[in-house]
Amino acid sequence: GSFRHFLWQVCKELQSSSLSLLLLCPSSAVNKNKGKYILTPSPITYAEEQLFHFFGQLLGIAIRADVPLPLDLLPSFWKTLVGEPLDPDVDLQEADILTYNYVKKFENISDETELEALCAEIASQHLATESPDCPNKPCCKFTYLSLTGEEVELCPRGRHIPVGWENKDVYAAAIRSLRMRELQTPECMTAVRAGLGSIIPLQLLTTLTPLEMELRTCGLPYINLEFLKAHTMYQVGLMETDQHIEFFWSALEMFTQEELCKFIKFACNQERIPFTCPCKDGGPDTAHVPPYPMKIAPPDGAAGT
Repeated sequence: GSFRHFLWQVCKELQSSSLSLLLLCPSSAVNKNKGKYILTPSPITYAEEQLFHFFGQLLGIAIRADVPLPLDLLPSFWKTLVGEPLDPDVDLQEADILTYNYVKKFENISDETELEALCAEIASQHLATESPDCPNKPCCKFTYLSLTGEEVELCPRGRHIPVGWENKDVYAAAIRSLRMRELQTPECMTAVRAGLGSIIPLQLLTTLTPLEMELRTCGLPYINLEFLKAHTMYQVGLMETDQHIEFFWSALEMFTQEELCKFIKFACNQERIPFTCPCKDGGPDTAHVPPYPMKIAPPDGAAGT
């Protein structure tokens, strides 16, 4: 129990503001992928590299020990971890839907009036500059805000290149390319993979899809109450048909998924259940992983009465 609680505390700290390893994805600000994180896409110090290395080791420990980590990471993280290329549309939309919408508008724009309106919108929300031909009119330059909020040039001398009709497609492609590089975070991911490789063989990753890797590391995001019920042991003369046992399961059936997660946390010090349980394919003596089997016993002093 204490080991699982330690890992839970580590994950809670990882997804807090006390560390800068993980960054809340911008889409969560508009209630898309709310609470989902990505690796912070910025140059890292040696100390941060060691933290990412340890983060990778934690992922490996979770797989080896069958202890699901309560981490909420975007699919783009798991894709990059197993070496699968990112989808420039899907993964951009999942991580930063506002930027995705800007890129699509630039790609589908039909006239210069729309272009001016779009540039004014971006300038007002991101980087306000003025057109050299019309000082009072907002103008986009070949710069954009990174996921960490810093202004970056999309090409050499980008701060001096205005966006116009003739280069709008180049500008949109440059923004998309910036976000893809940030989501891949090669420097950070290299450290994570090195840490993971010190616990499990990296060749294993080639046999897993991103979703399988996520499930094996973080467990199931929902509690299957029927499976939990089927893997419950009743001790000291208790039976599933006892009235108070039926009341117990009826109460759990009324729980929301959030409440069921809290119940699992109370019962075995973890918020999620493993993706696989050896007892699925084995006999009654097969090794189990928490919370299976759940054991229900009478209260202290009631045994034998």
